[in-house]
Amino acid sequence: MSQHEVVQRIIYRALQNLNAELPPNAQGAVNEDTLLLGEHSLLDSLSLISVIIDVETAVQDELGRTVSLTDDRAMSHQPSPYVDVRALLTYILLLLSEQN
Repeated sequence: MSQHEVVQRIIYRALQNLNAELPPNAQGAVNEDTLLLGEHSLLDSLSLISVIIDVETAVQDELGRTVSLTDDRAMSHQPSPYVDVRALLTYILLLLSEQN
């Protein structure tokens, strides 16, 4: 499995775990276009923090690499890594590539 696929699976799993805690009418689709912030997003701010922590932990556990998704760099990165799943995935892959 490629690094891209592993990270994508990690993000999807974190979002699916959150989805499972929501009532059926509040659950949303999980794919690369899933919004993480904004009016039509699946998450509120506390849920986003929970997902970020789950993703950071899973990247460490599964890839043996540390990524920080809440530091100043992440907060000021353009485009924001928190817009949607695709942006988060792209940002994590960027961080991992810099560690090579």
